[in-house]
Amino acid sequence: MISYVIFFIVSFTISLLDCKAAGPTSNPVVKVQPNTNWCLGCICEAISNCNRTLKCDGDVCGLFRITWPYWADSGKPTVNNEDKNSTTAYANCSNNEVCAGTAVSNYLKKFSQDCNKDGVIDCYDYAAIHYRGGYGCSGPLNNEYFNKFTTCEKHIQTLGTGTRT
Repeated sequence: MISYVIFFIVSFTISLLDCKAAGPTSNPVVKVQPNTNWCLGCICEAISNCNRTLKCDGDVCGLFRITWPYWADSGKPTVNNEDKNSTTAYANCSNNEVCAGTAVSNYLKKFSQDCNKDGVIDCYDYAAIHYRGGYGCSGPLNNEYFNKFTTCEKHIQTLGTGTRT
């Protein structure tokens, strides 16, 4: 499990996001921590075991299990400058780990908010936003998803490659 997350962190080299406390609800949040590559790796691990062989199945695609509306909300990033309106753009992006990571990062930045109301926007909040969506992240997380996410987060902390952000 952790080897996939480490691979993802190493192979996926987007820069840290400069997230702001803005989302569908504007609460006075004291501290915003950036969405990091290890955080994306743990979200990936929790949602799909970071299975890079996953393709489209029903209304979700790729290792982040992205839906078309999620991808659209993320700004419709594409692989190799494909036209955003192409009938294959969504699937091609969602099934490409770098493009999918960009879509997730964009979505998390757009909907950045303090889902658990602890005064900090951190990786837990990003995981909740990814799983429950930008308008429902304060609800409970599925136990399996939550357990996989927190186990990954603890492994990363043990390795010293991240702090709880």
